[in-house]
Amino acid sequence: MVSLKHVSPPGGGIRHEQAEITAVWDGEGLGMGHLYVAESRVSWFDGSGMGFSLEYPSISLHAISRDLTAYPKEHLYVMVNSKHNDNCEEEEVEEDEDSGGDDCDTDSISPFTEIRLVPSDKASLEPMFSAISECQALHPDPEDSESDDDEDEYDVEEADF
Repeated sequence: MVSLKHVSPPGGGIRHEQAEITAVWDGEGLGMGHLYVAESRVSWFDGSGMGFSLEYPSISLHAISRDLTAYPKEHLYVMVNSKHNDNCEEEEVEEDEDSGGDDCDTDSISPFTEIRLVPSDKASLEPMFSAISECQALHPDPEDSESDDDEDEYDVEEADF
């Protein structure tokens, strides 16, 4: 089950804003809402202000999906690494009164979450994709830079030819 929280529109750095976006979280439809692609995060929320925000390091993959056999409408597919999921931060976890536990039991969740952002106007897919790509480039994965440091550098000036 998806646990939505109160989400406010970003204060600045908005690269793309899109109304009439249906969000589908791991197959569960969340309804129609509003999408903000900001330099700091991607946020979606419904008319009541409930929604989710994704930090760029948590986004493993995003792509435009036009495969109607995978989903009946063209959409922006976003794969989120669940261990980086903002909805699982300790101070933001909502208690599940029925089970007595929180919604982010790391033993019971998959390592990835699939989100489909389905715009009412499919012409907005390219601008949405581009905005996320540009903003994600502003937040390089620190694990990727660590692996670059471990590789041996090749100095052309020292090489014997």
